[in-house]
Amino acid sequence: MRAAPGMILALLSAPAARAFTHHARKLAPLSSSAARQLQTKARQRRLFSSVSAAPAAAATGTPPTPFDDGTSPFEITTPIYYVNDKPHIGHAYTSLACDVVARYMRLSGRDVYFLSGTDEHGQKVEQTAAKAGMAPQAFCDEVSQSFRELLGLLNVSNDEFIRTTQGHHKEAVQHFWKELVANGAIYLGSYEGWYSVRDECYYNESELVDGKAPTGAEVQWVKKEDSYFFKLSEYQDKLLEYYEANPDFIAPESRKNEVVSFVKGGLKDLSISRTTFDWGVPVPDDDDHVMYVWIDALTNYMSALGYPNTEEGGNFAKFWPASLHVVGKDILRFHAVYWPAFLMAAGLPLPKRIFAHGWWTKDGEKISKSLGNVIDPVELIDTYGVDPTRFFLMSDVTFGSDGDFSDEKMIYKVNANLSNELGNLNQRIMTLVFKNCGKAVPAEIGELTEEDEALLATARSLRERTGEAISTQKIDKYVQHMVSMVWDANKYIDVQAPWVLKKTDTERMNTVLYVLMEVMRHVAILYQPVMPTSSNVILDQLGVPENEREFEHLAEEECKIPLGREVGKPKAVFPRFEVPVADAVKA
Repeated sequence: MRAAPGMILALLSAPAARAFTHHARKLAPLSSSAARQLQTKARQRRLFSSVSAAPAAAATGTPPTPFDDGTSPFEITTPIYYVNDKPHIGHAYTSLACDVVARYMRLSGRDVYFLSGTDEHGQKVEQTAAKAGMAPQAFCDEVSQSFRELLGLLNVSNDEFIRTTQGHHKEAVQHFWKELVANGAIYLGSYEGWYSVRDECYYNESELVDGKAPTGAEVQWVKKEDSYFFKLSEYQDKLLEYYEANPDFIAPESRKNEVVSFVKGGLKDLSISRTTFDWGVPVPDDDDHVMYVWIDALTNYMSALGYPNTEEGGNFAKFWPASLHVVGKDILRFHAVYWPAFLMAAGLPLPKRIFAHGWWTKDGEKISKSLGNVIDPVELIDTYGVDPTRFFLMSDVTFGSDGDFSDEKMIYKVNANLSNELGNLNQRIMTLVFKNCGKAVPAEIGELTEEDEALLATARSLRERTGEAISTQKIDKYVQHMVSMVWDANKYIDVQAPWVLKKTDTERMNTVLYVLMEVMRHVAILYQPVMPTSSNVILDQLGVPENEREFEHLAEEECKIPLGREVGKPKAVFPRFEVPVADAVKA
């Protein structure tokens, strides 16, 4: 009976065993090669099993929160944008924030309905169209298209783009009005008071600041005219009770406090129709009146889902109540006070959460046409590219707070985090693999060290940590987790120095490069919501198939980087931008 090699090795001392193994390799190279491949595959499997201490995210879904179970269908909305002027950075910011959340949810296996669109009725639109010498509908068609095109330029993945001039929306609004009437929430009266055409908002005398609206908009006195009213005063206590019972309904906390304070100050019945202009949705059974633009606009969140069709099998039954309304802080009152009161009166469920983000300034100054410092998002894209623009806007400011834009700040941040760190890391890894591993993923790897396992554990925990951030709209924190992961990988490659190992220990070099490729697979898959195009370029270079780029594939053993697969010649992913000389001197 012939003794198996393993039995012989077990009987020998460590030096003798090594000598025997060396001699056996010379005698039987084919069997030795097969053994090495088995060992390598076993080590590759341990890339996951050896880091089991890292928290594992669920295969599908997102971390549950008090306002979202993490698995249900998810409707996310931008406000519909008012078509009195062309898009600016604020519109881009809101759209990108929603897009990042929507993409993250989809990649997590959630069923998502992402809605955006344009708000096209009201006195302001009618006046702006007249100044342009255009009919209101023709004016709306032109400006609405500019918003739709911006979403395309920004690579925003909305499922629907609604316009309030569409027939099905107007029918939905009129049905909603009739429901409010049937429930005794509307009555005919008369109105006079201060009104801001720019804000499309009524203001009490006590709210005016130096004769203007709190937003700085001009106000005009509306002489007494017939108007339908919504019984908003009856919902003051109901709203306060709802806020208290659902503390996460409005975010961030500072904005919720503002809303609660406003409601506690007392609510008056709300004028919801006008007779002095006619560019709006006609009030049912009274053609002398058009609806107040906000009751028209807010209903879009339901009309896009097919409302008033609420039957099972339709989008309304599937996605309503909306999971998340994202709005600018200037329109929070309409969404957090008027909208829930309307829905309560109609007997319909309220949205699960409303998040109000801040405003952007430029170089420390308020953005305005008069100062000539309006930031055109199209120019940002033309100058810096889509993904760098997306990255900067989503990472530079705590989401919910105000932010300040400057070209210098954007250049420094994009160069540091993208070109120098992420792009350079990818280039170094793939170049070393291409040049030193036969233009392929290493065919063999060695045992993992503590440093290897630590880096892989950090990468494996990344989905859980980013999921917790995105589920609570901490978008900037999500990006910070990604930046930190890339920084850790850069530190690892500098310490391990695979360019030195190629001269001293090729097996160790192979292992280090393979670990880095696996880390980069996690990074690129999880960066897709923020930078979809660039992330997929990196995944292409890693050779990750297109059908293995969702989050569920991160922990699947069969989806890890396969040993020995060919790789192409690496290419730079992110450009580097030069700081203008004058600004460089200042810095």
